Amino acid sequence: MHETGTEPYLLDAQVGFLMRRANQRHLAIFAAHIEGLTPTQFAALAKLCEAGPRSQNALGRATAMDAATIKGVIDRLRAKGLVDTAPDDRDQRRIFVRPTPAGRALFEAQVAAAHRVTRETLAPLAEAERAEFLRLLEKLG
Repeated sequence: MHETGTEPYLLDAQVGFLMRRANQRHLAIFAAHIEGLTPTQFAALAKLCEAGPRSQNALGRATAMDAATIKGVIDRLRAKGLVDTAPDDRDQRRIFVRPTPAGRALFEAQVAAAHRVTRETLAPLAEAERAEFLRLLEKLG
């Protein structure tokens, strides 16, 4: 890789462009397997089912969403009856979120499909490449 500024800038070789293309592919695979939830909604519900109730802000941090995004996600999940929210007894400004029984049931019903999404997204890679790819993504994040 040269950093002299003299080599041509080829969009098809740029990390952001390649990651966006890979993400678009992943989102199409996700949409084909998971109905009724966006990837961000599924992520929030999955984290709540995995780790238990938490504050809206902590959930946003745990799912890599900013405050405005997680608020919108939780509002939509609440409207679908998949999560409940309640103010913290000690700090009324803090909102706690937990999955409802319907939310937990929907998540459990989608786990196999979510695993399929991951397998299909990574299918072009050899097994060793998959592990390395995930390791490198974690390092970038």
